[in-house]
Amino acid sequence: MKVTRTLPFRPHCHLLPTRLTGFSIALLKATALELAILAGHLLLYPSGVLPERRQPLALPRHPTPSAPPPETLPARAKPPVLLLHGFIDNRSVFVLLRRSLAQHGRQHVESLNYSPLTCDIRAAAALLARHVEEVCERTGQDRVDIVGHSLGGLIARYYVQCLDGDRRVGTLVTLGTPHSGTRVAPLADAHPIVRQMRPESSVVEELKRPAPGCRTRFVSFWSDLDQLMVPLETACVDHADLRVQNVRVTGIGHLALPVHPAVATGIRQALDADPAAGGHAVAKTGDGLTVA
Repeated sequence: MKVTRTLPFRPHCHLLPTRLTGFSIALLKATALELAILAGHLLLYPSGVLPERRQPLALPRHPTPSAPPPETLPARAKPPVLLLHGFIDNRSVFVLLRRSLAQHGRQHVESLNYSPLTCDIRAAAALLARHVEEVCERTGQDRVDIVGHSLGGLIARYYVQCLDGDRRVGTLVTLGTPHSGTRVAPLADAHPIVRQMRPESSVVEELKRPAPGCRTRFVSFWSDLDQLMVPLETACVDHADLRVQNVRVTGIGHLALPVHPAVATGIRQALDADPAAGGHAVAKTGDGLTVA
């Protein structure tokens, strides 16, 4: 299934002069919000350095002989949700999103910290693969859903496409992820994992390869004011073999994507949608989310 496009991408330099003032005001507001979120996140950052406490093992997958008949069994629980942070970050970035998911019926939500010293997306994806297997064993579930912010989304996508992760991941939601590579901050290329997020990297080229039969559904949130995505539409998934919905978020920047209430609502809608059903997972709203 081909990628679902949102509003056409237009570089900022093509904006009409009459709209320049409005755009500048929106950019200033988004920048102020980014700074406020950054300040709050710096306060929370130490709380997310250590790995979180694991939730206990689930009951056996199959009913025992003494269990009630199938028609009286409770409905199957929703899949566990794994949250994967971005570059030089940790699980503390998901404090608000976790609360939102838990309040709306997600009984098992946990985060995976990968080391800020990680230098290879492939190695981080292998770590994710091991963690997914462990979560499935602990919860008695066969599938999980994943929400990845920025680099976390790219790691999760590599796991799904290149490490057979589509057999385990029902829905992958990415937030401001450079799917086609980003050209922001060339001086940051000193870090190997940043070089892997460039458009010409071998990792990005691997993700462009055919992926026939991929079972995972992709929902990608991208912002029109995300200054870390160059060009902006790199945060959209564009792959002919993948089931994709790209969701345009207006008026906020990169750091706001995992904490904004409208985005949290969109994420919940995406995760609650039936992966086997067609159509859009995220409804068009008046809260800054736009889908085609």
